[in-house]
Amino acid sequence: MTATETRPSALAEFAPPRRARDLDWRRLARLGATAAFVQMFVSLTAMPVRLDERPVIESLLSLGYLFIGVIPVIAGNRIGRQVKLEGVPIHRAGRYELLGGTLAGTLAGAGLSLLVILITHFDIREPLVNWSPQLRDLLSFNRGPVFGVLIWLGIGAVGGLVGGGLRLLPTRWRRTLLTMAFVVVLAAILEQLVVDLVSGVGLEPVAEWFYARRGGLTGAGAGVAAAIAGVASFFGRGRLKAARARINTLEGPARTKANAGLILLTAAVMIVVPLLVGSLTNELLANVGLFVLLALGLNIVVGLAGILDLGYVAFFAVGSYTAAVLTAATSPRINPELPWFVALIFVVVITGLVGLFIGAPVIRMRGDYLAIVTLGFGEIIRLLFLSDWLSGWFGGAQGITAIGGVEIFGITTIDGTNPRNIFYLVLVFCAIAIYVSWRLERSRLGRAWMAVREDETVAEAMGINTVNVKLLAFVVGAILGSFSGAIFANKVGSVFPSSFLILVSMVILVVVIFGGMGSIIGVIAGAALLIGVLGGPKQPGLLQEFSEFKLLIYGALLVWMMLARPEGLIPSARRSRELHQEEFLQDAWLRGQVEADEEAGDEPETAERS
Repeated sequence: MTATETRPSALAEFAPPRRARDLDWRRLARLGATAAFVQMFVSLTAMPVRLDERPVIESLLSLGYLFIGVIPVIAGNRIGRQVKLEGVPIHRAGRYELLGGTLAGTLAGAGLSLLVILITHFDIREPLVNWSPQLRDLLSFNRGPVFGVLIWLGIGAVGGLVGGGLRLLPTRWRRTLLTMAFVVVLAAILEQLVVDLVSGVGLEPVAEWFYARRGGLTGAGAGVAAAIAGVASFFGRGRLKAARARINTLEGPARTKANAGLILLTAAVMIVVPLLVGSLTNELLANVGLFVLLALGLNIVVGLAGILDLGYVAFFAVGSYTAAVLTAATSPRINPELPWFVALIFVVVITGLVGLFIGAPVIRMRGDYLAIVTLGFGEIIRLLFLSDWLSGWFGGAQGITAIGGVEIFGITTIDGTNPRNIFYLVLVFCAIAIYVSWRLERSRLGRAWMAVREDETVAEAMGINTVNVKLLAFVVGAILGSFSGAIFANKVGSVFPSSFLILVSMVILVVVIFGGMGSIIGVIAGAALLIGVLGGPKQPGLLQEFSEFKLLIYGALLVWMMLARPEGLIPSARRSRELHQEEFLQDAWLRGQVEADEEAGDEPETAERS
């Protein structure tokens, strides 16, 4: 029997509020201790010290304090969580949530208070390099350890009270407040992009008023952002849901027309935005586009066919080196200096053959065995490019440099010196990849891939040649990955084996899982959020202060997604049904039971989703 979290506003009729003296002290202690441990762990990673350089609101709040200050709020909110089970009454929120949230938040704050005391009286920097006076001063607000102890107990109590108090609010108001807070933080994170956009249309005074000189929102800017977000969330959510519902009910030509309109609007935004922003933002957009292209290729292998490929960076490397060898005059042995688009034909053919070469011996394996073997092949490809044995062909550790640009009809040359043109080139190939993925997903081959993903044994019993089908997934994914590699070589102007570490495969896999396996829109959203904000393995994002903590955050996001939302941020409908099949079946059984009771003339039983 599954369990779901309840919403207070929807449960007011079921049971009275729980009494404050009915607190579950074990759960309270567990939540508080967990939050305290998380705060201490985050502090000892040096994340608060590094992120304190990035203000959210000028002279009031930084990302460093936000990261540790939000934890008591989460703990206080979780204490009021109720599990909805069939036959078990659900209580309205009341004093229980307020008292429990305050106590849980206080326990969480006690963790940082203890850390302040320990850093003040003990020096264990030998095993813990971030055990430093800088951290102590940050946690004590530069006012001494006594103030630090008291202030974090107070912050924890207030944060827990706020988290518990959110349970008392109607759903609409709660969502409005959370949206306001989220938009303020998001506006601070997207400062570079917003300033570029506003400056591009000649509104520099607006940017100067909205953002402080040293970074972060001004007090007035934060207030305006919160007010706009609050009004839009409170009054616009119903209209947005209604518009989405209207689009979902459309069929035939009307649905096609609506989808075409959305596609044209998106294309227009993607074309216009680079014209309004500077080179730094265009560089960021180009990096995001390259990872979108890679993620779309891996989405076919992992998301549609269900093949866990941990060596996908091999195809990225093969595409880059093939383009470099065929276009660069400095290629060690072969340097035909072909036009980039002519070389792209060879890139597709060679990468497809490499996909067959890698896939053929391992395709009969399943699960962990397949993942480990593909991981090995990814490293083998990189080491081959690095080896002295093939250095006469690919340059070894020295790589290949002075790679020329992409000539468009002899009119213009696209190279790394113009990030805007690179982004437009990436955009064209992303559009091709999206169209190919969309057509394949709805084709007979796409349905065969999804059948193999759901149950390979059953798919084989139904007459699907699983070996050929999975090989085709490898080849198609390899070709899409090679497009990104060929553009990358042109963009950077050089290729080295160190650019194709196995970490690239892991990051692309996180992007696919986070966005939603099997979902084209989800994969694009995942790449935009993760690569755009945090950055790639070696590419900076909007928050360059996160460069030291990318892997930590990627890992935490991956664990959270697997536990809380395994279908991803924007999942495909089919994937959601697969992962929640038991819940759907139980809901269907309950609905059938109610209908049977009604037909029999009995009083219908209350069928709650359990």
